[in-house]
Amino acid sequence: MNSTPTLRVLLVDDHHVVRVGLRSVLSNARGIEVVGEAATGSQALAFARQLQPTLVLLDLRLPDASGLDVCRRLKELTPAPAVVFLTSYAEDASVVAAIAAGADGYLLKDVDGADLPAALRKVAAGGTALDPVSAGALAAAVRQPAPHGNGPRRLESLSVQERRVLTLVAEGRTNKEVADALQLTEGTVKNYLANVFEKLGVKNRTEAVGLWLKASN
Repeated sequence: MNSTPTLRVLLVDDHHVVRVGLRSVLSNARGIEVVGEAATGSQALAFARQLQPTLVLLDLRLPDASGLDVCRRLKELTPAPAVVFLTSYAEDASVVAAIAAGADGYLLKDVDGADLPAALRKVAAGGTALDPVSAGALAAAVRQPAPHGNGPRRLESLSVQERRVLTLVAEGRTNKEVADALQLTEGTVKNYLANVFEKLGVKNRTEAVGLWLKASN
């Protein structure tokens, strides 16, 4: 008799076809039960409270909320579920922001369906699931030395608009998405980021996001 408890999974993705595919893959996996599906952040939180899943498989972008915010709120629940992001966004900053938000894993949507159940079981057992691209991004961020000087003081030197740009970048948004959100051109966003990097004494957006998140926690 198998005494291993069933892994109860809540699927959160705004694309119905993605949820159907995930349900098909996971429902055929031993010891895994898909207990619910949600298309928005508000649904995810409501279903998580109601269904108390062991693990939430979460998209980074949702129609009504940032997946990062949803992750933080899921981690405030009692009991708190494990959270694994399953997304198509491979930007280094997105990976760093997700882990800082409390995620237990970060996988890309091109993951082999045969490998997904094992990755989720690993997380349920207390491990971390990272695809090679995400693992490399996180390792690079961890290896970066701290910027010279006082980090928080350097953040205070940012203008209001520079802070807005960096906040959106920390949510994993691309330059185009930041530009659309702030009604700017992509070129203007790049200029703002160049100024941010110079003021913070960092070389790229991953280092900038890391410093921003450390100061925010």
